[in-house]
Amino acid sequence: MLPTQALFKRSVWKGPHIVPIAFPKIIPGKYTPPIRTQARAATILPNFIGLKFQVYNGKVYHEVTITEDMVGHKLGEFSPTRKPFIWGRR
Repeated sequence: MLPTQALFKRSVWKGPHIVPIAFPKIIPGKYTPPIRTQARAATILPNFIGLKFQVYNGKVYHEVTITEDMVGHKLGEFSPTRKPFIWGRR
């Protein structure tokens, strides 16, 4: 056993959760529609930077634009599933 692998989390040594997503061809100057997905557990990879995703939270799709800071996180982290409780809200 290698000493560096013993320090990793379980999810790291198993590898990222990669979901097969059909990417549209990006043509400069033309509108590309966002990619709709329900895979909240998918890991954001470096080739996702600059793309727009619509991530499902159980009720609606939230639009998320991927930046460099988001690489390594999950898509579901940027689509909240709960509303904050505020007393008196109808």
